[in-house]
Amino acid sequence: MAEVVQIAAEDQRILPVLSSQPGPTTKGDCLNSIWAAMRRQEAAQGFRFKAIVLHDAEDVVHPAEIRLFDAMIDRFDLVQIPVFPLVDRNSRWVAGHYCDEFAEAHGKYLTVREAVGAAMPSAGVGCAFSRDCMGRIAAKQGDAPFDPACLTEDYELGLRVGELGGQGVFVRMPDGHGGTVCTREYFPARLDAAVKQKARWMTGIALAGWDRMGWHGSLTERWMRLRDRRSPLAAIILCVGYVAILLYGIVSLAHWWEGTAAQPFSESLMTLLLVNGLLLLWRIGMRCVFVTRFYGWREGMRSIPRNFVANIITIMAARRAVSHYARIRRGAKPVWEKTSHHFPEELVQPT
Repeated sequence: MAEVVQIAAEDQRILPVLSSQPGPTTKGDCLNSIWAAMRRQEAAQGFRFKAIVLHDAEDVVHPAEIRLFDAMIDRFDLVQIPVFPLVDRNSRWVAGHYCDEFAEAHGKYLTVREAVGAAMPSAGVGCAFSRDCMGRIAAKQGDAPFDPACLTEDYELGLRVGELGGQGVFVRMPDGHGGTVCTREYFPARLDAAVKQKARWMTGIALAGWDRMGWHGSLTERWMRLRDRRSPLAAIILCVGYVAILLYGIVSLAHWWEGTAAQPFSESLMTLLLVNGLLLLWRIGMRCVFVTRFYGWREGMRSIPRNFVANIITIMAARRAVSHYARIRRGAKPVWEKTSHHFPEELVQPT
């Protein structure tokens, strides 16, 4: 707070906003406080803002971002640019798996999602919403565009833009200096922090999001929501698969020890395993390609064994998410668990 007050004293364009809630509260509730302060600012100064841009304090913001938003927001209600995690050399496996997932999601998934006409979910950072569209959403919710009870307010807001007929766009644009106009930040480097963050995402999108957002829209929209909500089922399948591999290894070792032959697989099971094996290689190869494109071939090769780390985190996060969701269903207040980040100081030094 002291840092914000000092900066605001030097730049009158910056307006510190304090939440009226004593806390603990949610990010959505805090954003509603900022929205209310913005409305008061508009009324006091007699003008209307053009767009609302969302960022977290630890984000490294590209200098061309605001110009890109300014140029695109007249045509679209939501503009999202890529988010590429910074490589943490002290956490190649835990923090590194975020590089793999965002490289693939923001290199392929969001592009395809936009192309098929499904609603564009916001990443919560590196995104701009048109003031008019945000106002329409707020008008339907008591002049509060963000739901304080939501654990993934950014994701839901993007879907609500689509439900109101607004259009979102994912913009992956070169910056003219060999890079991309994007948002960079460090993601959690410890296993417990990664599990906590992934559990919040899973609870808000796959579990509580099912209750809150339902199944609306076109066939492609429903298909994309199905993909968004598949993570708990994927965690169960992953867990069963790893247990099956472990048990098969133990049984094979027992047969070798006793000098007996294991019962062979049926032809249909062998065909199923072969098809799944080929699909697995395709998925791993696709992820490797996208990680290589954004982070280089070394990180691309690391992404192959990091798939196992990502799967373990998903399994652990699913257990935590289901437990959290069960408490919510029993009437408990949703708890927004803040993710700990650290700011990349070396990127803000003069060059």
